[in-house]
Amino acid sequence: MLAFVFPGQGSQKVGMGRALQQAFPESRAVFEEADDALGFGLSRLCFEGPEADLNLTANTQPAILATSIAALRALEARGVRAERVAGHSLGEYSALVASGVLSLADAVRVVRKRGQYMQEAVPVGQGAMAAILGLDLEAVERACSEAAQGEVVSAANVNSPGQVVIAGHAGAVERASAACKAAGAKRAVPLPVSAPFHCSLMEPARARLEVDLAAIPFADPAMPLMNNVDARLVRSAAECRDGLLRQVAGTVRWQQGIEALAREGVTRFVEVGPGSVLTGLIRKTAKESVTMNVEDPASLEKTVTGLQGTAS
Repeated sequence: MLAFVFPGQGSQKVGMGRALQQAFPESRAVFEEADDALGFGLSRLCFEGPEADLNLTANTQPAILATSIAALRALEARGVRAERVAGHSLGEYSALVASGVLSLADAVRVVRKRGQYMQEAVPVGQGAMAAILGLDLEAVERACSEAAQGEVVSAANVNSPGQVVIAGHAGAVERASAACKAAGAKRAVPLPVSAPFHCSLMEPARARLEVDLAAIPFADPAMPLMNNVDARLVRSAAECRDGLLRQVAGTVRWQQGIEALAREGVTRFVEVGPGSVLTGLIRKTAKESVTMNVEDPASLEKTVTGLQGTAS
């Protein structure tokens, strides 16, 4: 069984999608549709920058989504279809476009607002995130509980065995990082982010996004989606909408979702979009699976050839 997985924020880079846009008319059409939906040149921002503008989360989120769908359309044009989809955080929106739940135009508009709401939920400098490496989830959660001291700090992303990202108030994240290292973590790496995503400090963003999601039509997915917040397959429009809403302030359970897809019978994963971060995480989680990625014409050709040579 084949699953497409879609990257989230952090995979952006100036120039992403440009080679796809130049090589494939179906990819070019995606960027044109995204530009029209947003009313400005998102494609130029993806292709040319400036980097400072691309890294603003209200721009980053639609840029990654559009690039991911541009890669998807080129892959689909070569006859490749998935039986399951999943996306990391923001990538869940790309997965929902891939499965026909959301239109591209609605998705790019709503993720631009999502980025704005998440940025505005916590004043810059008050929140933080850190990657904890080499410590299991239970120990990380225990360290967060002990370090909170009336503030917020919790697991934001459970990415793979031995990699958990924490988020919350800056002081609490610093205390929890020290507690994790004392408990045996190999490293605690502060992340260069503008807001503490996927923790209860994002509740104001969740409340604002709820209004926008309620106004957008959702269809039942054409193929089941492994959602982030529950790490379970969802098959209805209502479940898809609910998952997007709850993931704003909820933990991204990526490791558990990949483990569940493997139990379902997924043996091949293709990361569709800029970068290959998820490919690395999947290799650590579902070690027997075949992993590939598509972000430009060269990787597309390699993946299509590779899929032809692997059994489902």
